[in-house]
Amino acid sequence: MLSKVYCASTIGVDARLIEVEVNMSGGVPKYYLVGLPDRAVSESKDRIDAALKNAGAHFPRGRITVNLAPADLPKEGSAFDLPIALSLLAVSDQINIEKLSRSLVLGELALDGNLRAVKGVLPIAVEARNRDLDYLIVPKANGPEAGVVDGIKVMAFENLEQVMQWFDDESTHSPIQIDPKTLFHQNGEQEILDFVDVRGQENVKRALEVSAAGGHNVIMVGPPGSGKTMMARRLPTILPPLTLDEALETTKIHSVAGLLSNGRALVTNRPFRSPHHTVSDVALVGGGSIPMPGEISMAHNGVLFLDELPEFKRSALEVMRQPLEDGFVSISRARMSVSYPSRIMLVASMNPSPTGDWFDPDDPEGATNIQMHRYLGKISGPLLDRIDLHIDVDKVSYEELSSKAKGESSNDIRERVIGARDIQDHRFMGIKGVYCNAQMNTKLARKICPLDDSSQQMLKRAMNSLGLSARAYDRILKVSRTIADLDRSESIRSHHISEAIQYRSLDRDGWLG
Repeated sequence: MLSKVYCASTIGVDARLIEVEVNMSGGVPKYYLVGLPDRAVSESKDRIDAALKNAGAHFPRGRITVNLAPADLPKEGSAFDLPIALSLLAVSDQINIEKLSRSLVLGELALDGNLRAVKGVLPIAVEARNRDLDYLIVPKANGPEAGVVDGIKVMAFENLEQVMQWFDDESTHSPIQIDPKTLFHQNGEQEILDFVDVRGQENVKRALEVSAAGGHNVIMVGPPGSGKTMMARRLPTILPPLTLDEALETTKIHSVAGLLSNGRALVTNRPFRSPHHTVSDVALVGGGSIPMPGEISMAHNGVLFLDELPEFKRSALEVMRQPLEDGFVSISRARMSVSYPSRIMLVASMNPSPTGDWFDPDDPEGATNIQMHRYLGKISGPLLDRIDLHIDVDKVSYEELSSKAKGESSNDIRERVIGARDIQDHRFMGIKGVYCNAQMNTKLARKICPLDDSSQQMLKRAMNSLGLSARAYDRILKVSRTIADLDRSESIRSHHISEAIQYRSLDRDGWLG
């Protein structure tokens, strides 16, 4: 006797259909599980045996072979418990198999027969719909996540007994209904962070507004206590809201990584990831024997904040260079190669020296120019080349801290950012892979950012007098285009260029002096 149940496994942010085949024959009772299962899959037999007994069924006796096809694809995780259990019930005639061939099944079994949530349900739901299957059977905790996918009936159950009853009588359970658009209005998990809480630092807030408006990477350099981390954590509050497509794309990554809390259907806020400086290369960009997403992918469509950038391992920072440039990270292993999206805003901060302060000729015990140069030297030139805005952050004065005047709110700044992004959406319509000014390549930047004579002369004088590097030229063009978009100006003016030049402090000769 032979039965077959459809399951699926994730590869990157996509899913691959898996067939769970069970063959039962006479002879000495024996159980074989083949098809490159990992330890969690191999241990499923004992969980299934206990769950079947507690659900009022029995584990079939006989020579049983369970094959997970295709046999050359590694299988990992506990999501195979329920499909194997249903296949065993089908092969021993304990359930009605009429709907089984039109269903895709996922779920981990507890010993009492309850269903536990599993990872990667959203991309699997998309694959089930693309395969024209009628039903997706998942644990109740994964129901909202799968329900955002149209075109397939999502059946969410609490335990194995309910699943068995539904196969015998479809009226015992109804498909769940989720409207993704309403989730954006129902989400109440966003932290209450606002730029109105930031005292002083108007120049830094302006630079972060430019960064958000054009999607530019930014680094803040200043002493401890100047508010670098505080302002970085508020940057997502001025970014444009996620679109539905962005939310689905982001949720796929969080689903595969197992970061979605039970019952959560969709990531509706832009991610903010802030790994510690001891993070490993694999944790930052992803990897493992079965490649999983890293911090740079989990921040996709959001912000990756690296606090105290020089303290990160140089090797970890260097592996970010290609993902920052391409917008995706490719991870190759002996058995598979996967790609994860990594279109992020990189926000970094650092002290100007190991002691935390700027060089002061009146302080003989303070940082020296040599110490400051060595500290900055921990960051490679190619990585700094991918950071558009360099911001000097000074300490906040007592007058600013004690002032009762409130600064501008995040909502006010966000309205200007959204207006600038709308201009860019129209500008880059039909251009693949370019969604904001920061993503323009050199050829496109020269085309989109023509300068008049006065702007050309100003940029020429700046490059000669300040010793700006050649790599700063294109960055200044793109940043000035963003500043012009914030001003609703069709052309780049000289004052846009002058402001953009201010944001290239690390390229100046002798900036530390």
